[in-house]
This record gives sequence, C-alpha cells and structure tokens, in this order.
Amino acid sequence: MDPELAAIAGTAGTALVTLMATDAWERVRDGIAALWRRADPERAEVIDAELDLTRRDLLAAEADGDPESPAELSAEWQGRLRRFLVAHPEEAEPLRALLAELRAPAPAVPTVTQHATASGQARVYQAGRDQRFGR
Repeated sequence: MDPELAAIAGTAGTALVTLMATDAWERVRDGIAALWRRADPERAEVIDAELDLTRRDLLAAEADGDPESPAELSAEWQGRLRRFLVAHPEEAEPLRALLAELRAPAPAVPTVTQHATASGQARVYQAGRDQRFGR
C-alpha cells in the first residue's frame, strides 16, 4: 500500500473520532458518507449507520470515563478508511480536502503595539503581560 494513503487514513480516522463529540459532527458524517456514496454507493447506508453507532459508543465511553475507547474507535476507522482508499485511491484527494476543511483554524495571536516617550530623568516600563520589579 502507498504509505501516503496509509498516512491519510491514519489522520482521517483519528480526526473523525475526535470530531464526533464536537459541533462539527454532522459535517464530518456527511463528508465521510459522501466519499462512500461516490465510490461505493451500495455500502453508503451501512457506513452512515456505522458512523452514528461509533458516535454513540464514543459518547457513552466518555460518559463512563473509559479512556481506551476513543483510541480503539480511531483504530477501527483508520482501518476502514485505509481499506477504502486501497480500493478507491481516487478518493484520497477529496478526503484530504475534507480534513483541511474541518481542521480548526489556529487561534489568532493578539498583536501588541506600544509607544512611549521619555525625557530627562524619566523611566518607561512597558510589558505585553506581567511585569515584576525586584531589587
């Protein structure tokens, strides 16, 4: 198998399960199901149902404090997606695009601009955050 396809499947399986418990869930489910509808339409309904079942399992595991289930569910979907991409390598690019769309934007870093003018014996102390003075 192409190592790149394996890497995409690994990333996608982890992202899929991670996003199942977020507000992005419906978009994730629709995107993954769309891949199957295009490439393997007879399995699309089954995949859609399995996605819903995996989400229920994940939410139940989180409620029960089960730390191992998310990793197991991710591994399950990594395998499914890997097998899917082996059979349908043309779907690698649409899967990459879906992952890019779902990737959370990095938080904006605030910009701090400071100006000061001192004259004579004056002192200016500026900081973008905490300032401590000790002698």
